[in-house]
Amino acid sequence: MALEGSLKDFGLADILQLIFFQRKTGILTLEGRMDKIRLFFVEGNIVGAESRRRVEENRIGKVLIKKGLMTEQDLQSVLEEQIISNMKFGNILVNKRIVKKEQIQEILIGQIKETVIQIFGWKDGTYEFTPQEVPVDKDFPISIDTQHLLMEGLRIVDEWSLIEGKITLDTVFIKKTDDILEELTEEEKEILPLVDGENDVSTIIDISGKDDFFVSKTLVSLMGKEVIEPKEAAPIVADMPPIEIKKTALSSRFFPVLAIAVSFLLSIFPLFLRTDDIIKRFRASETIGDVRFEIEAFSFLHGSYPEKLDVITKRLDPWGNPYIYKHNNYTFIVLSTGSDGKEETADDIY
Repeated sequence: MALEGSLKDFGLADILQLIFFQRKTGILTLEGRMDKIRLFFVEGNIVGAESRRRVEENRIGKVLIKKGLMTEQDLQSVLEEQIISNMKFGNILVNKRIVKKEQIQEILIGQIKETVIQIFGWKDGTYEFTPQEVPVDKDFPISIDTQHLLMEGLRIVDEWSLIEGKITLDTVFIKKTDDILEELTEEEKEILPLVDGENDVSTIIDISGKDDFFVSKTLVSLMGKEVIEPKEAAPIVADMPPIEIKKTALSSRFFPVLAIAVSFLLSIFPLFLRTDDIIKRFRASETIGDVRFEIEAFSFLHGSYPEKLDVITKRLDPWGNPYIYKHNNYTFIVLSTGSDGKEETADDIY
């Protein structure tokens, strides 16, 4: 029988303690206003996490690129191979010797901890724990002590009140000056190089290897010293005018060659469609990340989220559909409806 209810009545700390002390194996599903998260447990310890808002492959790829462990071309190649081979993203990286197994595990553990800890800040939501067998990833085995993570989460929530409202995991900063580097603390000097106008707070945490509160507190301190500031919304780029293409006539002697070429292209066309779709999904995820940065910057400057997305951008997703934007007083969500153009279906991108 599933354990379910409201987080207002039975908090996350109580749920995690129950699962840990009873050595439960199963899946805990937590749903808030703007995210749905699944935590996987084996004998009371956390072995995995999934967030609807954040795609694991995209986050791993972004962190590895920022750490200089892989290039954009490597990421493109891996994404294309993944759709063809149906292999796990991490396995392809290791097989291609782009990164080591231990590096993937380190990033995965950090992202799981980050996902769990941010749930402690939820004001409301629902939970459901379903006892069931949970397959263990033999290639990248992970087991995080739930009790230890619980204590860390409670500590960070207590400390987070000092910086609440000033920064979120999605905030992106840019440097204002390098003139007062001598006045910075060692912690500030360590984090400042990771501020590049592209890395959000979550990415800086992953790259630095430091905990959420340490990084966030340091960034707030740098902001207070006017060394950095939240990134402003990027201006909308006008569409480029269409390019006129002049047509040329083909000689009839090229028709047999053309027929063979067309037959070959038709035979591999489904493969191109699948590869094109995964590339579009990745590009949509990147754009959503950029838009979220701009919304956070707007909130910092104006004290609230924009009422409509067109205040920030009028960009369409790779399938030509507008991005969906929802918000309340506490948080917001941006998503693409994917290739089917329908919201709340399996191909939605967050």
